[in-house]
Amino acid sequence: MNLIERATSKLKERLTSRGLILMYHRVAEPDLDPWGLRVSPKHFAEQLAVINRFFHPLSMQELIKHMQRGKVPNRSIVVTFDDGYVDNLLHAKPLLEHYDVPATIFLVTDALVEESNFWWDELEWALLQPGTLPASLELNVNGSKHEWQLGDARQYSIQEREKDWRRRPWDALSGTRLAFFYLIWQQLLKLSKPERLEALDAIRAWVGMGSDPRRGDHALSQEDVRALGNGKLVELGAHTITHPSLRLLSNSQQMDEIAGSKAQLENIIGRPVTSFSYPHGEYSVETTDLVKKAGFQVASTTNFRCVLPNADPFQLPRFQVDDWSGEEFLRRLVRWYALS
Repeated sequence: MNLIERATSKLKERLTSRGLILMYHRVAEPDLDPWGLRVSPKHFAEQLAVINRFFHPLSMQELIKHMQRGKVPNRSIVVTFDDGYVDNLLHAKPLLEHYDVPATIFLVTDALVEESNFWWDELEWALLQPGTLPASLELNVNGSKHEWQLGDARQYSIQEREKDWRRRPWDALSGTRLAFFYLIWQQLLKLSKPERLEALDAIRAWVGMGSDPRRGDHALSQEDVRALGNGKLVELGAHTITHPSLRLLSNSQQMDEIAGSKAQLENIIGRPVTSFSYPHGEYSVETTDLVKKAGFQVASTTNFRCVLPNADPFQLPRFQVDDWSGEEFLRRLVRWYALS
């Protein structure tokens, strides 16, 4: 009996009425990927083949309808993407169509309205290129000046960058360039959009570079978004305006981000937007109430659990997918389905 036969046999034994929501971000060739956002087109195709052959792919709206009837089809899977990278249109959508797997793509509307890169990508481009940086960095953060001495992190070789391909920022060794990147990322996350833009401009000037030249590799444009939403397979959802940490904002600021992204996206695509996902997976009871008030019907988290029939539609759990082969992906799905 081969791996797939053994795995599907285990599934039949273990499954009750439950489903999985999968979280993707990018379908792109491997590169430095500090946040683990990339799945290669080859592996994404293998993963979709597994879903199509052995599972029950559903759209987000189909899942909600089943939950309202008090059940979730066995082996059901919902595919979602966060942020809104252009490779969702160029690479992901054609593969979704080929394997007939629906998906919901949650968009950060500020990037597509202004046709700009995501700020975390701009920061990565500035700080994680091989070379030598100045000895110290000084920034204004929330009205106060902060200074960081780089020490050994000044130097960043090609070999060190290659070692960091699979290392996450929170696991970076102290005193390394990746650890410095994570420290500055944490500072910029706390800022408002104008303050963050000012800080990024200061960092670019400090590094001695212009804007990230990889525009075509990053955020979707408004025209791209309309093309992405054409047809019945891809649902477009909202992911706030600027991708903030909502827990750091007041209720009124949260509502501006939540309702504002809905209004902006509806204006672009010309139809209702009813699905939402929380940036960084961060939310509170107040946040879920605001999402309901804004007119959404469902919201996704990053909680690591299966979807059961009685799940709260405004706190739906998701599993993040990595750049796994089809066989490894199947192993992960079998393991996840066994979780409560």
